[in-house]
Amino acid sequence: MSVFTSVSIQQLQVWLQDYAIGELVELKGISSGITNTNYFVTTTQGRYVLTLFEHNTMDELPYFIDLMSHLATHGVPCPKPICSQSGVSLHMLNDKPAVLISCLKGQDISVPGVTHCAEVGAVLAKMHMAGQSFAAQSTHRNPRDAEWRTQTAHKVMPHLSPDDQQLLTATLAFQTTFDTSLLPRGVIHADLFRDNVLFDGNAIGGLIDFYYACEDVLAYDLAIAVNDWCVNADGSLEVPKLNAMLQAYQAVRPFNSAEQAAWHGLLRIAALRFWLSRLHDQIYPQAGELTHAKDPDHFKNILKLRAELR
Repeated sequence: MSVFTSVSIQQLQVWLQDYAIGELVELKGISSGITNTNYFVTTTQGRYVLTLFEHNTMDELPYFIDLMSHLATHGVPCPKPICSQSGVSLHMLNDKPAVLISCLKGQDISVPGVTHCAEVGAVLAKMHMAGQSFAAQSTHRNPRDAEWRTQTAHKVMPHLSPDDQQLLTATLAFQTTFDTSLLPRGVIHADLFRDNVLFDGNAIGGLIDFYYACEDVLAYDLAIAVNDWCVNADGSLEVPKLNAMLQAYQAVRPFNSAEQAAWHGLLRIAALRFWLSRLHDQIYPQAGELTHAKDPDHFKNILKLRAELR
């Protein structure tokens, strides 16, 4: 989350006229993240998050809005989209689609403990189970799928060192032989990093930033989370945290034998996905008032280590 599109207090006051949420008190940009523009909006009735979508069209966005509403009604802690008095949650603001959502309790944590990892595993499994009844679950394929990974790899390849080119080439070769067709699928968050989970003490206050959510392999979603939550500084797996997350997840949704066999490969593909996206953002940066580019080398190290797992 960053600020790429500026919104003034005066512009927002006009935009909020159709909302019954009180008078605007404060507008504050949110600098973390790299995809959409986000602001904290404080009114006389509470605090909200305003998101302006930098890449999605109005036609693409109902999937995410309806998903958050569905999950919230099924007991998954996540933001609720706020409707205007006309009953619509998506509107244009400064030529960008925009939505106002509830602001959840808690804050993200930079150094999670074993208890935090267990909580994340349990709530992710609960989200996966709730997503099975989401009517539109199969209508939005993963935009960062194998095809995207291959295309992005070819874009960044000329900018890499010979060693990094070798690593990327080897991983792409692995991807072509890695069969996930028999693995359980459904709605995944696809970006459940530490900055997308809010904790209120040791309890989860909510999952946020559902705008990479899509239909894909459920265990892949867990692999993405493990690669961020359960690692040491060098990217190696921190076993107590890993075990806590896996056990808590499987207490709600146990792995089948195919998922068990594919687990190490999923960790490897998950590392590839984020190495590539960070490389792309570094090589082809997007302009923004407040932006936080993330270090690609972190996921390069994770990828190297996951390739060694047997």
